[in-house]
Amino acid sequence: MTVAGIGAAAGPSDITLELGAHHPSTHGSLRLRLGLDSDIVTWAEPVVGALHRGAEKLFEVRDYRQILMLANRHDWLAAFNNELGVALVVEQALGMEVPPRATWLRMLLAELNRVLSHLMFLGYVEPSCVLLREPLQQVLEEATGGRVHVVCTRVGGLLEDVPAGWASRCSSAVAAVRSALPALDLAAFAGLGVLSVADALSYGVSGPVARGSGLDLDLRRDDPYLLYPSLDVPVVLGTTGDAAARFSCLQQQVSVSLDLVDACLSQLPTGPVNVKLPKAVRAPEGSAYRWTEAPSGAVGYFLVSRGASTPWRLAMRTPSFNNVSALPSVLPGSRVQDLPAILASFFFTVGDIDK
Repeated sequence: MTVAGIGAAAGPSDITLELGAHHPSTHGSLRLRLGLDSDIVTWAEPVVGALHRGAEKLFEVRDYRQILMLANRHDWLAAFNNELGVALVVEQALGMEVPPRATWLRMLLAELNRVLSHLMFLGYVEPSCVLLREPLQQVLEEATGGRVHVVCTRVGGLLEDVPAGWASRCSSAVAAVRSALPALDLAAFAGLGVLSVADALSYGVSGPVARGSGLDLDLRRDDPYLLYPSLDVPVVLGTTGDAAARFSCLQQQVSVSLDLVDACLSQLPTGPVNVKLPKAVRAPEGSAYRWTEAPSGAVGYFLVSRGASTPWRLAMRTPSFNNVSALPSVLPGSRVQDLPAILASFFFTVGDIDK
C-alpha cells in the first residue's frame, strides 16, 4: 500500500492511493487506484490484467478433451462448475445426449462445489466456515480424485462413477455440515458498499452479489441446464444491496445447495456415466453458447468451430470480472477501513478477473 501522489488530477481528492498490485509471482493481481479525502474514498478505479493468463488462447491450441483441464484454473474455487460449462457447450455443439446418471451426478457435484466456494468466502465473517468445508471436501475428492482442480468432467459425462458407498458418505457429510452451520453476526456489514439494482444490471453483475441487491436472476431456474427443472431451486434475494445482504444471501444459499445435494442423492439413477467418444472429437462447423450459474455468478462459454478437433474460438465470460467492474459505483463514500469488508463481499477470485 503506497501513496502515489498528492492532489491527483483524476478526481477531487487530496490523495491518490494505490492498493496493489501484488508481486507478479502470485496467482493473480488486482490493483485498485483510490482517491481519498481524508479517510473517505472519493473515486475508485480497478486496474486488471497485470497477469493476463491467456486462457482463451490456450483453448485454441488444445483439443476438446484437453481444454477441460484448463477450464477449472481461472476460478479455482469453482473448478467443477467451470469445467462443466465447457463440457456443456461442446456437447451442445455436438448434439450429444449425456446419460441420466452422469447428469444427476454433475448437478450433485456442482452443488457441492458451490457450498465449498460459499463457505470459503463466509470465512471472512466467521473463520470456522473455512474448517467446515472439510467433510464436503473429502467426499468431493473421493468422487473426483482431485482436491482443487478436480478435472473429472468429460465430454459426454464424467471420467468415472463414484465409488461404492459414496452416496451414503456424502449424505452424512451434508448432514454434518448442515448441523454445524454457524449463525453469522452481520450487523457490522450493514450499509457498507451498497450496490443498486440499476448498477448491477449496468455492469453485468450476477450471482449472490446481484441477488443481494434484489436482482432476481438464477440461471438454474431462468435458463435451466442439466436437470435443474426437476428440482425446486429457491432463489435467495436481499433488499438492501449492502455487504450484509450479500453475505446473508451467501449464507442462505449454502442451506439451499445442501438441500439440492440431498435431492440429487435421493433421485440418483443407475447406469453409465459417460459416452464412448471417437479418438478425435470434432465439433461441426458453427457456433454455440452456454452459460451456467457458477458460485460467484454467471459463467458463459461461446464456442466457434470450423470443424477441427480444436476450437477456432472459445470465449469466456467470467463473473469475477463483471463483479469487480462495479466497484467504482460502490466504493465512493466508503471509509478506507471498510474496504476489506466491501471487497470480501464481492466474492471474486483474482484469476477469474484476468482469465
